[in-house]
Amino acid sequence: MSYQVKLDTFEGPLDLLLHLIDKEEMDIYDIQISKITDQYLEYLDTMQSLKLDIASEFLVMASTLLSIKSKMLLPSRNEHSFQGSFILDVEEDPRDELVRRLIEYKKYKEVSMALREKELARSKIFTKAPSDLLPYVEVGEVNPVEGISIYHLIETFQKALKRYSYKEPISKVSREEISMKDRMEQIIQILQSSGRELFFSDLLADVYCRSEIVITFLSLLELIKQKQIICIQKNPFDDIVIQYSP
Repeated sequence: MSYQVKLDTFEGPLDLLLHLIDKEEMDIYDIQISKITDQYLEYLDTMQSLKLDIASEFLVMASTLLSIKSKMLLPSRNEHSFQGSFILDVEEDPRDELVRRLIEYKKYKEVSMALREKELARSKIFTKAPSDLLPYVEVGEVNPVEGISIYHLIETFQKALKRYSYKEPISKVSREEISMKDRMEQIIQILQSSGRELFFSDLLADVYCRSEIVITFLSLLELIKQKQIICIQKNPFDDIVIQYSP
């Protein structure tokens, strides 16, 4: 019986596109549509391999990107318009509509984040006289994925598949597959013996096939869900640190 792990969905396809554009440090007014399209489709393929639900709006955006990419490959066609005695060549960029949507989405996202910060700051203001509130303070739970998001987890999973793809056997030999429960126990033992902390890349050092990578990744997600481990990314694009937190 297969085991499924369900994660929170993305905020939307525009959110994913902004993440890819920021990661590649592209100019939002001059998007490399071919590169962005390939990375976007790669994310969708990874989500499908992990059996994550993909909303229809992500598929609509995929078709939109492919349409823009195909138009960019076609020879440019100039439309002529007359203004007085001069002829102006007007050529519409197929990316213009997408750029407008991304800029508008980014604007609203920044506004919503600013409002959320104001709401958080205002929630800390009390109008009553000062008093001892320590007995009423709730201890917040530790975020098991501090500093990282679903994008970083999927990106790390993609890198692991690419890094170990050459280790796939030419001929398949039947052997006993490790269960996710056993792999979870192995991960805990490795963390305990390595000082309760290690890098995600080090965890995959002894992995030799695609199925083991998938089992390892799903085991990590389940351990995060059970709050037995914490994953932290201290700086953007750094290796993810796994900490044992029983």
